Amino acid sequence: MRGPRRWDAARGDRGLTVIAVDRFLDHPRSPARRRRKKGGPDNAIGRSRGGLSTKINAVVDEAGMPVRIVLSQGQASDKTVAPTLIEALQPDRDLVADRGYDARALVVLVESRGGRAHIPTCRDRKVQRSVDPALYRQRNLVERFFNKLKHFRRVATRYDKTARNFLAAVLLAATRLWMRFESTT
Repeated sequence: MRGPRRWDAARGDRGLTVIAVDRFLDHPRSPARRRRKKGGPDNAIGRSRGGLSTKINAVVDEAGMPVRIVLSQGQASDKTVAPTLIEALQPDRDLVADRGYDARALVVLVESRGGRAHIPTCRDRKVQRSVDPALYRQRNLVERFFNKLKHFRRVATRYDKTARNFLAAVLLAATRLWMRFESTT
């Protein structure tokens, strides 16, 4: 008894034509010459297991109001955007951040501007840096800012395709937060 017809080509039977199909052969260009996909680095859209994502990085003041907002791709490290955020700090200001910003270069950058970095070290480091717990509790100001920002539907769901439009929506929401703050103080 003969096996399935697809094995005839392997046995040398010339009665069957074998066609190899590869998805790269379907494209009119070779993979190396393809154009960049839409939603690349220019649009601050990153890929993760959960899908497309964008990260909003912010610096807030003592009252929890935004000073600087920057967008980055969802899978990008916080350390890559941090120097841009630190530029918004006034000289001689302390920086309170979470473990995602733990990098020696960032600590040196803050100290070169006359401030002090209150960033806990990652648990896998041999030398642990001490952080004042009372001062580190002030980090919740930025968490509360993001919570207020998520009340704006357009920001929470990112309906905008381009990073420029999404950043404009985030800045409008931040402006509304500033206006509320100024009207109550």
